[in-house]
Amino acid sequence: MSGLTKSPWIIHYDASSCNGCDIEVLACLTPLFDVERLGVVNTGNPKHADIFLVTGAVNEQSRDVIRNIYNQMPEPKVVVAVGICAASAGIFSECYNISGGVDSVIPVDVYVPGCAARPEAIIDGVVQALGVLTKKHTEWKSTVSSKDEIVYRRAEKDDAPEILALQKTAFQSEAAIYGDDNLPPLLQTLDELRGEFERMTFIKATLNGKIIGAVRGHAADGAASVERLVVHPYFQRRGIGRRLMDEAEKAFPDAKRFEVFTGEKSERNLKFYRQRGYQPSRTAPLTPAVNLVYLQKERQ
Repeated sequence: MSGLTKSPWIIHYDASSCNGCDIEVLACLTPLFDVERLGVVNTGNPKHADIFLVTGAVNEQSRDVIRNIYNQMPEPKVVVAVGICAASAGIFSECYNISGGVDSVIPVDVYVPGCAARPEAIIDGVVQALGVLTKKHTEWKSTVSSKDEIVYRRAEKDDAPEILALQKTAFQSEAAIYGDDNLPPLLQTLDELRGEFERMTFIKATLNGKIIGAVRGHAADGAASVERLVVHPYFQRRGIGRRLMDEAEKAFPDAKRFEVFTGEKSERNLKFYRQRGYQPSRTAPLTPAVNLVYLQKERQ
């Protein structure tokens, strides 16, 4: 955790401000304030960011962008709303296309007041965010070491945001294997995932109320396809993936055949499915860098 607090990575997004707070954020990087001397790094990749810093009120065009950036950030993460517009939409709150402050679309951990917010206040907000980040990291560690029972049950549509965040975290290892950050699980939007609840069955694994694993599937013509088995990296190698697959196969009692797929270079996944009795049946291209291997097995 010391690495996060000594060198936090921040991604900044301007939702729709007058650019007053936006400029003050940039002023923090100038030699006068030089926030980088404190180890703060401004990154443009949400997958590398610890803190999401947002300026401006949220409008119809920026709300989906904010959600997408937030969902791509790994856990634990902290959101800082900078300025009165980010906090409550400010003088733009009555505008027809304004949704409200940042907390109208994603949870906010720290509010920095001001119009425009002063650089000193923004830096202080980042310092407070580090405290929140430390607390969240401690909670995750306590969850990892917990001896409480993991509960497996059907997921509901309200679980979609947490499942999507887990999916984007878990598939980082796959992106590293193929050197491709544009894998479909990493690009999926919240609305797309919610739409899948209409035609697919989702199973989740929860520990102390946190979703740490998930899988989904659907059946047709006596065959069931089981897809996107994910387990949080903190909880891998504990048998959670095996249990999720068991629960997924039980969810389709009329299926006579099951099918899964994974990338041809994902040796760990291929070994896992072969151990469960799945055998390769065909291959198909997904992207120029990724070929999928489909595996099948008959119900015993």
